[in-house]
Parts: sequence; C-alpha cells; structure tokens
Amino acid sequence: MAFKSGFVSIFGKPNAGKSTLLNVLIGEKMAIVSHKVQTTRHRIKAFLNSTDYQIVFSDTPGIIDPQYRLHQKMMQQVKSAMEDADAALLLYDITDKDPEAADALFASLKLKVPAIVLVNKTDLVPAEATAEIIGFFTGKRYAKAVIGISAKKKTNTETLVTNLLQLLPEGEPFFPTDDLSDLPTKFFVSELIREKIFELYHEEIPYHTAVIVQEFTPKSTLIKIRAEIIVQRETQKFIIIGEGGKMIKKLGTEARQGIEAFIDNKVFLELFVKVKPKWRDDELKLREYGY
Repeated sequence: MAFKSGFVSIFGKPNAGKSTLLNVLIGEKMAIVSHKVQTTRHRIKAFLNSTDYQIVFSDTPGIIDPQYRLHQKMMQQVKSAMEDADAALLLYDITDKDPEAADALFASLKLKVPAIVLVNKTDLVPAEATAEIIGFFTGKRYAKAVIGISAKKKTNTETLVTNLLQLLPEGEPFFPTDDLSDLPTKFFVSELIREKIFELYHEEIPYHTAVIVQEFTPKSTLIKIRAEIIVQRETQKFIIIGEGGKMIKKLGTEARQGIEAFIDNKVFLELFVKVKPKWRDDELKLREYGY
C-alpha cells in the first residue's frame, strides 16, 4: 500500500482523556496526565511512525470558556490544531453523562475535515450504555465514524488507527521517522515537573503555577537542570516550598525520578520558586514562559 501521512488533532472537554489517548497511541509518555482539569496547556505534537504511515497527532488543551489570557492562549492552540488538521478525533467521556453538551461543542467547532467520535472510558460503564451513546453520535454531520474505546485499557485503539488511515492522504512523512516529537527535551522536562505539582498540591495551586527550565546542561555523568516554578502570590510560594522545605524537596525528588525515566539519564535537579503577580494575564510574561 502507498505511504500515508497526515495531521490528526484530538479535541474535547477537559479531562476527557486526550493526553492518555495520545500516550497510548504513541507508546511513550508524551503528555502529562492528571485527574484535575486543564492539565494540558500546549498543543503537543507526537508522531506515530510505521513502515506504511506517519500520523502526526496533536493533543490539545480541553475546550473551555477563557477566563484569563492564559486560557485565551490555550484556546489559540486549539484553533491552530483545527487549521492544519487532515482529520480530527472528537473525544467524549462517557462518564460525563451529557452527550447533548458534547454534541453542541463538537458541532460548534465547524470542522472542515473528517472526524471520528471516540466514546472514551467504556470500561467504566455497562455495554448497553456504550451502545446507546454510540447510537446517539452516529449520523451526526461531523462524525465520519463513532468508536467506543478505553484509552486507559487500550481497548479498540488499533481499530481507531485503522479507521484513521482511511481518512489520511498519501504522501511522504513530514518529520524524521525516528523522532517522536518536534518539541525540545526542555519542554518535556518542564511538563514533568508541572505534572508533579498537579499530583502533590491541591486546590488552586497547580492552576497558578508555571515551570520554566532555565538550564539544561549535560555533564560527564549526569544532566544538570535548573528550573523555576512561577506562582502569583507569596502564600503560594510558601505552600510550594512547605514547612522547612519539605514539600519542594518531595517535589524535586519525584520530578527528578520522572525526568530520569524519560530521558534515560541521571539528573541533578535544582528548583527555585519565584512570585510573579498576575502572570496569567500578563502578555509579556506569558510569552516569556512559552505561551
């Protein structure tokens, strides 16, 4: 068969399972995952390579009504992923129990490319419930196909890829076939630190936090990494550090372990906390922080 290549963007509400699906499809941890909403802030491109195809997947932030400039930047990432897609995956969390809202959301995207609706987390509901929701989305104008999946259990992911290939054009690969992403390692390092912040801290702290890698220097036996954790208020800085530095030490240890597993190298990680008031609404700071 002729070689196929194309861009496939993943859209949906926050916490629908987009990042989990991306990681499963690629077979590597490309996007951070959390049970909290709005974990993904960037468009993350990752490549599924085969002898017969290259699919460039884009994980996108969950679609929300923007409240800050940061949210506006996130929704611009969604728009960008819509504009260059050859096909789309529309992810619906079946435990959300609101297919009408998802239908309105998917229709509002006004996609100009074929889309597959993925009814995710089918492992958590009876088969009858899955069949009912698949029936609900079947025949919608934006739905070329509807597939029930469990990204976490890897159910029907091969069927998904088979269906996607039918929608993609023939052509040469866009990126080297031994690459997994076009993003630098520093980006993934900052995301792994941010993932641990989502895991270890509660309430508003993760949403007020950004992570900037200021140094990534290979040494003879390890890689030295210096990163800054940006917060909005002094009280948040105190929470990040913890009494006697207990929390930031725990954060550093767990983040370092995740980074070492990702880059397959020993790491010396230094973390610093800086207060930048209202950074989420500051255009210059957002650009400085990579948004």
